[in-house]
Amino acid sequence: MDNNDKRIAVLIDADNVSDKYVKLIFDEISNYGTPTYKRIYGDWTTTQNSSWKKVLLDYSIAPIQQYGYTKGKNSTDSALIIDAMDILYSGNVDGFCIVSSDSDFTRLAARLRESGMLVIGMGEQKTPAAFIAACEIFRYLEVLAQSTDENTEAAAEETDKEEKAGPAKANKQQLTRAIKAIVNDISDDDGWAFLGAVGNRLNKRYPDFDSRNYGYAKLTQLVEALKQFDIDTRKTANPHIKHKFIRNKQDARQSKKTR
Repeated sequence: MDNNDKRIAVLIDADNVSDKYVKLIFDEISNYGTPTYKRIYGDWTTTQNSSWKKVLLDYSIAPIQQYGYTKGKNSTDSALIIDAMDILYSGNVDGFCIVSSDSDFTRLAARLRESGMLVIGMGEQKTPAAFIAACEIFRYLEVLAQSTDENTEAAAEETDKEEKAGPAKANKQQLTRAIKAIVNDISDDDGWAFLGAVGNRLNKRYPDFDSRNYGYAKLTQLVEALKQFDIDTRKTANPHIKHKFIRNKQDARQSKKTR
């Protein structure tokens, strides 16, 4: 099974993760597969997790209520662990993404890997080394945040209010940045990426993505109109089928300099 076809259960510890990272989390997961289960654990009767409430609707994340029965004890951990094992035994997923900076999930990550699951961990840089080592892949949320140009995105949203969209739909500036990031991630040594694979990644990041939403019948036409990418048409063994590859124009300029 291709990595991008993997079904991933995303389990978030609300007590240890800020809602400001949610888009980065799901964008990163789209590089590995499709999130199927999307659950977040916390005490939703407190004000501590109030900032998550709108985000839950935007990203279709199911909140799991867990009361804090004992002060100083993180009761959400046990609920997340029990659900993870139930999901494992259901046989409906190929991997898990555990979003937390808490070392209490170290044994869970190790147990899931013993069962052949892909285990992706995400947390802040304060995450203990034991949990990081137990995961097959670990991503620091601060690093993911730094890799995005937040200032550019804020300016784009200000100048493109007529196309302002929620997390499930990208305006043209957001779409351009997403395509550039995907190309950087999946391109070959010369910077070229298969356009079909780029389109698949876009659909995982933005479920309602359709080039017709932007007035173009084909993804190739949309990419051409963005004027940020080089396009290469390559022949295949079938004379009636040609494949399109794209490259970030910045990569093209750098490639010329190195020749």
